[in-house]
Amino acid sequence: MAGLQEASRLGIKPFEEAAPTELRANSTPDQIQGVIAAAYRQVLGNEYLMKSERLTGPESLFTRGVINVRDFVRAIAQSELYRKKFLYPNFHVRFIELNFKHFLGRAPYDQSEISYHLDLFISEGYEAEINSYLDSEEYQASFGDNIVPYHRDFQVDHPGQRAVGFGRLLQLYRGYANSDRAQGQTQPRLTWEVARNLATPVTAPATAALSGPVGGRRGDVYRVRVVRGASANAPVVRRCTTEFLVSYDQLTPKLQQLNRTGNKVVSVTAV
Repeated sequence: MAGLQEASRLGIKPFEEAAPTELRANSTPDQIQGVIAAAYRQVLGNEYLMKSERLTGPESLFTRGVINVRDFVRAIAQSELYRKKFLYPNFHVRFIELNFKHFLGRAPYDQSEISYHLDLFISEGYEAEINSYLDSEEYQASFGDNIVPYHRDFQVDHPGQRAVGFGRLLQLYRGYANSDRAQGQTQPRLTWEVARNLATPVTAPATAALSGPVGGRRGDVYRVRVVRGASANAPVVRRCTTEFLVSYDQLTPKLQQLNRTGNKVVSVTAV
């Protein structure tokens, strides 16, 4: 019972209660439409899809059994619709974060994963970046050809999961009534933790993210401890330790500013 209460507070209860969506050989027309809806919801980050945006060609092929679930997911991901929603408005690393979430059901685990996909995207282009997830051994082992991808790292019992996965995915997710674009986040969410191989704090989404379409930004505050050197014109060389309280959204710019001015950051801790 306590586990379900915690899941409800974090906004992940639906993933504990629902089974993965799978296309079966004897699926009815209504069940096939349910698979289509689940694929759109997962790949488009839970965003409402207007009728004019639907991919009628791939949908027709899917309902007639010409393509499987993975092919249909690929069609959405390779479409201009996906590019407009997630490639064009976002920084490249944010785009990669969302690709991990949409196609592998998890967040990036470390900097090497982000670096690999960034290099791939720059050197080989958009289609190669998308295919690298859908053609991976991880995708095949997790979803195969006929299961719609889902947020795997909210369930802590699958092979290959890392301890940092739950907190990282929660920061990308931000609530079951939210959507990736409604967050208004075009810059990456996980830069600080991934670059320094730190665990992501587990913080519940804002109430609005659990009950409505608009989600809040992370409200964490960090204490930054800095060793500051004396001014170049000072007659005495003296070093002192100073502490700042910085919101999460301002953390990266503040660290960059401190580094440019020759200060040494000793520690960064959540308040």
